[in-house]
Amino acid sequence: MIDSFFTAPGAIGSEYAFNWKNPLEYLKFFSHVLGHKTWAHLLGNLSFILLLGPLLEERYGSTMLMLMMATTAMVTGVLNAAFIPRGMLGASGVAFMMILLSSFTAISKNQIPLTFIFVLVLFLGQEIMTSFGNKDIAVLAHVAGGLCGSLFGFLNAYKPPKSSSAKKVAAAEENGRASPSESDL
Repeated sequence: MIDSFFTAPGAIGSEYAFNWKNPLEYLKFFSHVLGHKTWAHLLGNLSFILLLGPLLEERYGSTMLMLMMATTAMVTGVLNAAFIPRGMLGASGVAFMMILLSSFTAISKNQIPLTFIFVLVLFLGQEIMTSFGNKDIAVLAHVAGGLCGSLFGFLNAYKPPKSSSAKKVAAAEENGRASPSESDL
């Protein structure tokens, strides 16, 4: 019972097939990121989320980051229900969204960061190799999460940082100071 709440519905014919008449099925599009198959799966995803979260939160703000995470969860859940004949659980899509989104934290106008290109090539290479091997890994969720992160990065590329300390650093750089003093922060 509990595991089904933390499993995104699958396509028709799956054990956890999407039932559009059940309102709880729509909640599973978001709740599946809270469930994980193993402790290693959970720790792997949490490592990326906890490592990249503060950097992204400072750049985009808490509300925007939470919205990006919820959107990614919904996109991966809907894609799974539409195309994959088995249930899905885990926050891998959110983790990959954050990995690619982090490449955009230092983007300037009209430039694509070199780190984004490297991460994208490594990411896609890994997913192509994985798709031939372990069928328990939701490759579509990883790719969809990466695409969400790329899209969010491009859409928010020119917006100033959200946190107050980041705003003070940006203001100090505009005024010709190398960095603000501790009393400014």
